[in-house]
Amino acid sequence: MSVVVNEYPAPELAAELIEIPSITARPPTMPEEFLSFRLGAEEYGIDILHVQEIRSYEPPTRIANAPPFIKGVVNLRGTIVPIVDLRLKLGCASAEYTDFTVVIVLNVRSRMIGAVVDAVSDVLALGPEDIKPAPRMNASVDPGYILGVGCVTSGDVDRMLILTDIEALMSSAEMGLMGAARG
Repeated sequence: MSVVVNEYPAPELAAELIEIPSITARPPTMPEEFLSFRLGAEEYGIDILHVQEIRSYEPPTRIANAPPFIKGVVNLRGTIVPIVDLRLKLGCASAEYTDFTVVIVLNVRSRMIGAVVDAVSDVLALGPEDIKPAPRMNASVDPGYILGVGCVTSGDVDRMLILTDIEALMSSAEMGLMGAARG
């Protein structure tokens, strides 16, 4: 009687033989999800993974000598959160606060930051084929803040979202004031 024994490599050797994707890596075909929001007449999107919560707008406590786009700070369950008006930061519309104005609380590089927007629309899944490169224009918005343009078709309506790199936007040099305000 003969016994057949299958030989399997040790787990560490198997990992070398089989490429195991990182837990945080996304397959290129998996759509990314973006929270869409409005600033004036334009629709923008940010990676949903940075969104911690959405709150109604409450006037923040002003900080002396802060740039105009930093509206102040709020106390969110014991954490002091700087509030940035994205309309002013991106230079895309004048700041007008209505009943639809909300604050998107973001987690950017382990810091909580509130972003004031005119309204939140929905969460959209965009695959690589839905995201086009941003056109090169001489615009007031720094092209480093733009990931691309998301093209979405809902029924008969085509929508375009300006996909914002929120990490680049919220870690620019003038945002360094927020780190000092927290300390």
